[in-house]
Amino acid sequence: MEKNTQQLISIVIPVYSGEHTLPTLIKEIEPLAERHTTPAGNHFIVCEVLLVHDCGADRSDKTIEALSTTYPFIKPIWLSRNYGQHAATMAGMASATGDWIITMDEDGQQNPADIGKMLDHAIRHSLQLVYAKPINPPPHGWLRNMLSKTAKEMSARFLGNKAVGHFNSFRLIDGEIARTLAAYCGNGVYLDVGLFWITGRIGHCSVFLRNELGRPSGYSYFRLFGHFWNLILTSGTRPLRLITIVGFLSMLLSIVLTMYAVYEKYTDQVPIQGWTSLFIIVAFFSGIILTALGIIAEYLAVTMNIVMGKPLYVISSKPTRSTSHP
Repeated sequence: MEKNTQQLISIVIPVYSGEHTLPTLIKEIEPLAERHTTPAGNHFIVCEVLLVHDCGADRSDKTIEALSTTYPFIKPIWLSRNYGQHAATMAGMASATGDWIITMDEDGQQNPADIGKMLDHAIRHSLQLVYAKPINPPPHGWLRNMLSKTAKEMSARFLGNKAVGHFNSFRLIDGEIARTLAAYCGNGVYLDVGLFWITGRIGHCSVFLRNELGRPSGYSYFRLFGHFWNLILTSGTRPLRLITIVGFLSMLLSIVLTMYAVYEKYTDQVPIQGWTSLFIIVAFFSGIILTALGIIAEYLAVTMNIVMGKPLYVISSKPTRSTSHP
């Protein structure tokens, strides 16, 4: 890729509760809508900012309409209802036209000034996907940061790729890769898992996270757990393999318990209460069986959504309103 070639960059921002944060963020992006040069001498321009309205609880729709009349590079995308952050992001990627696609949040934690640095990193190392790698702890509580780190470490093991485990919603994606994923990705697939399926050259670029722009995070622990569970279910068959291993270990444990009971019975060292040991064993193995069946059922549910053709998202031709607003 020649250094003098101007790279066109599309920015995709899923909007759920950006009524008050979007104007500030777009003001920071505005200078990038003119020809820019990165620290390494690569030229780029932000050709469009796609604001995907995911029907949140506030009046983000009004803010998006106002911004689109002020800034010619803004393209609103109206989803028919709330589909979630990843579906909204893919809806934006499907409509993006740039050579590269940046995905970022609406809350202002991620600095648009880092886009040039991420582009340099991608071009220098011939990467298809670059994740922002925060050099400072996220501006959340210690408990949420710890749980987030643990979840990402677990996902790296399930995916079998340590690099993918350090993902972030601030991404630079090759435009062709992003549009292909958005066109073929099925319902229920975690965005970063889908990217892992079709990318082989993945890197990370160090950035500094900022505090959110005057609003708390829109993600509760329940919603974050939902994201994590969706990641596990779409990461492949490794979790099922883990169940197999647990089942095998459970059989070994039952054999050991049986040998212990027989030994104690014939040596008369400790009296074995039959109903107690039977209750514990039945409860233990019943729990394992029910857990295994539950996880398998979750896999079947994901497969069912794909087979039945449930759409990942639907784009409307006019602004949509949240059900909490008339």
